[in-house]
Amino acid sequence: MNILQINSSARSTGSESTRLADKIVSGLTADNAGALVTRRDLASQPHPAIDEAALGALFTPADQRTSEQAARVALDDALIAQVLAADVIVIGAPMYNFGITTQLKTWFDAIARAGVTFRYSASGPEGLLKHKKVFVTLSRGGVHRNGASDSQVPYLITFLGFLGLTDVSFVYSEGHGLGPEAVAKAKAQADADIEAALA
Repeated sequence: MNILQINSSARSTGSESTRLADKIVSGLTADNAGALVTRRDLASQPHPAIDEAALGALFTPADQRTSEQAARVALDDALIAQVLAADVIVIGAPMYNFGITTQLKTWFDAIARAGVTFRYSASGPEGLLKHKKVFVTLSRGGVHRNGASDSQVPYLITFLGFLGLTDVSFVYSEGHGLGPEAVAKAKAQADADIEAALA
């Protein structure tokens, strides 16, 4: 089993979404001897955002790219290769201002490539990252699950599904801005949900 863990919190330490992602990966490796784990911390290993130069590189045929353009595309190629090799993807996704982090959006932009991770056909778009399991750990200051204020999960379902990633389990840890009691309860519930998901 190849496991890819993506930590998208702006914090490299003390992140609840990362703690939960670590817990899932620990459970998976305990149950799958010889599992290989690749971790990418988008806080300590930030990926460049898409800009005009990046778009120019991506839309230039490979044999016509400058050395700078080839180097820029290679950065995205490396992330795509990790995703293609993974059997399981574990994403730590804290909620920032009702959405995903800038770090995660940049990673999403890098791995979404026509003809590689999705394609357009006569019947519409088709995701090419099929038959992979995805876990997403969600940490929030408030309580948003299944509410109108949760624009994060619908977006994640849409984007991941667009790439063919439809087997997605979400783990919620909410209420971290509501005091110590709420935090303790949220962590305990999230830990229990992970144990149930991995059972």
